[in-house]
Amino acid sequence: MNDAALSGASHPHEIEFWFDFGSNYSYLSTMRIEALADAQGVRIEWRPFLLGPIFRELGYDTSPFVSQKEKGAYVWKDMERQCRKYGLALTRPSTFPRAALLAMRVALLGADQPWMGAFCRSIMQLNFVHDRDIGSADVVSEALDQLGLPAAQIIGEAQSDANKLRLREQTQQAASKGIFGAPTFFVGDDMFWGDDRLDDALAYCRPATAG
Repeated sequence: MNDAALSGASHPHEIEFWFDFGSNYSYLSTMRIEALADAQGVRIEWRPFLLGPIFRELGYDTSPFVSQKEKGAYVWKDMERQCRKYGLALTRPSTFPRAALLAMRVALLGADQPWMGAFCRSIMQLNFVHDRDIGSADVVSEALDQLGLPAAQIIGEAQSDANKLRLREQTQQAASKGIFGAPTFFVGDDMFWGDDRLDDALAYCRPATAG
């Protein structure tokens, strides 16, 4: 049995999804992962974290897609191609990367809730389709309201000192796991980086077959 089969046998039905709402490639994965995982019987562990502190530890003041002009030009052309492939709308945000601290805190609070996937997709669309300020309490409230959720209560809990600390700790955990970008997926101890590795990561979750 090869290493991949061994890992798949040890962790057959769970994937960790590390993402940031300001990350353009996280947009692609967020819009796809729940349906793909459900189809394969894989459970998602939603892991929102702040990419900014990770970049700063690596010596970047902002996204490499901003600081490196040629890379940035390529990335947005690539995003157009990928969105066409997946049938997703795309509007290049007027602010990139866009701060989304409140939305990230809400996502952390809702990580184990049944509305998590729908909330994350809504926030991503507000950013990468409608060019809305997802750092705004009004916009986050709007996303929660549209899902029929008690926005004021959820935002209040998300802004608690305990939840703020949890997000900082989760970001520190991301750094300790060696995460350097988003989206990143883990199947057991095996890391997969980038939206283009989502399918590989999900395949790695499947139990090994004999033969």
